[in-house]
Amino acid sequence: MNRFVIAGLTLSGFVLGIAVTSLSFRLTSTQQVVLAAPAPQAPAPSPDAAKGKGKQAVSTAPCGPNIQGDLGKNTAKDSRCFELRMYTVDPSRDGVGQFKGGINELHKRFREGEVEVFKKNGVDVLAVWQNLDDPNTLVYLLAYKDRAAREAGWAAFGADPKWTELRTKYFVPLTSKITFMSATDYSPLK
Repeated sequence: MNRFVIAGLTLSGFVLGIAVTSLSFRLTSTQQVVLAAPAPQAPAPSPDAAKGKGKQAVSTAPCGPNIQGDLGKNTAKDSRCFELRMYTVDPSRDGVGQFKGGINELHKRFREGEVEVFKKNGVDVLAVWQNLDDPNTLVYLLAYKDRAAREAGWAAFGADPKWTELRTKYFVPLTSKITFMSATDYSPLK
């Protein structure tokens, strides 16, 4: 009987040892993952963020026709520069400071002239969408001949008095996510 008790204790100890080792390994693995992937740093706020523009840093990646190197392997040589912009309204900031309005006011701003201001300043507005998965997000797609045309278009847009009027009228608190793209060589839209 003593042999069975000792064997039982030995087996219990063995199982307990495996459980502790397994738990220890999991904790160590988790700690290593955490150490290998530190929490992302919040981007430094841009000077315009306080003004309600919520700008993110604009990419300097090439955009448009004749992309060189590995990045250009699958892009069309005659692609325009596409810019996908997502504006997410922050309802918690509505009424704080000079901010006023939500997603409906952002739609009014586009409806009442922002699209026309883009067009007037050489920017092709291909589409504007309401994000159905996130009702506080408006998404739109712009196109330019190339990166230089993009920079010129935005400079003219920013200086346009109609844009200033619309921005003042609909000073909506938002953050933006901007993605630059070139069409693939097999894309129907270039």
